[in-house]
Amino acid sequence: MLQEAITETPRLSFDEFKQEVLKDYRLAIASREASLMGRREVLTGKAKFGIFGDGKELPQIAAAKCFKPGDIRSGYYRDQTLMFATGMSDIEKFFSQLYADPDTTNEPASAGRMMNGHYGTRWLDDQGEWKELTAAPQSSSDISPTAGQMVRALGLAYASKAFRNIPELQKGFEKFSNHGNEVIFCTIGDASTSEGLFWESVNAAGVLQVPLAIFIWDDGYGISVPRKYQTTKNSISESLAGMQWDDRKGGINIYTVKGWDYAGLVKTFQEGISRIRETHIPAIFHVQELTQPQGHSTSGSHERYKSK
Repeated sequence: MLQEAITETPRLSFDEFKQEVLKDYRLAIASREASLMGRREVLTGKAKFGIFGDGKELPQIAAAKCFKPGDIRSGYYRDQTLMFATGMSDIEKFFSQLYADPDTTNEPASAGRMMNGHYGTRWLDDQGEWKELTAAPQSSSDISPTAGQMVRALGLAYASKAFRNIPELQKGFEKFSNHGNEVIFCTIGDASTSEGLFWESVNAAGVLQVPLAIFIWDDGYGISVPRKYQTTKNSISESLAGMQWDDRKGGINIYTVKGWDYAGLVKTFQEGISRIRETHIPAIFHVQELTQPQGHSTSGSHERYKSK
């Protein structure tokens, strides 16, 4: 698969490809170590609570390769590697949030007011004026209600469609959109796809035809509940198969990919996101066979994510 990826990207020399792989590997390791260190800090009394992104590193690095300036994330608390890889956060800011640092220079996402893993970029400057949102990747502010990120992602994607299709919005709003060419990256865990907000948002995205990319991180469990007890057919992509894009009737594009398949992740995400950006047809990327190696949070055991 890696050799196929090399041959399909002729613009990249072998040495360049090797450096890209090594850079991604270093980031995956650094993010995993941040998860382990953060857990230790909580359990030794230096922080009050921790929830981390271990087990989801590789697909988030692959997704970050598709991020362009002006693209917006609407996600949840497993996305630390995605935030690191896009430059929207870093390890120092990550730990500043874990320690509830109120200094926005150190912890710009929420000034220490939210639990760790809740991300966001600042859209206003120190004078309260709008920043140039199209100049860099952006993230909306995370919220705690399960699947709440779905509704926000849908709204952001609908705004992007408006910026592309409504002539009155083509001038005067350049800080917010590059003529609707941005993609909204929405992330969610497989257990949270059982929420009504998920189904309502997916259905609405298919009806509205908006540039929404939904990444489902599937590790087979929802804390202590195996997937087969909460998802029809034991697969969210199979459950959604009736919404698969049809040239006559519309719908959404649905992709499945293994969370450990580096080359497959990069290829699938790049092709899928390019299509979303061009056509505004929404897509779901069902990322399977991921893991949750350290438990749901510092309050839970890793044993709940493993069979006997």
